[in-house]
Amino acid sequence: MSTAVKKTIALPPALSKELSQIAREEGKTVGAVIEDALRVARRKRLKESFLAAQGYWTKKAREKGILTERDLRKYLAQR
Repeated sequence: MSTAVKKTIALPPALSKELSQIAREEGKTVGAVIEDALRVARRKRLKESFLAAQGYWTKKAREKGILTERDLRKYLAQR
């Protein structure tokens, strides 16, 4: 069973108005719109973190001449 934690937030008037409008248009509560926005933001952060790690390891592989899966297998067999 899920429980909810109440939080109080302060928003600029224009953003508050936009939040209420989105909730009306989507037929959701303000809380549900905020939940959705937080989930999207979390997914974006995770994707950015993954892409950064992927870029790092891609660079390291290229430095060692590993460009294909075959190169990787060959490199690992040497270890």
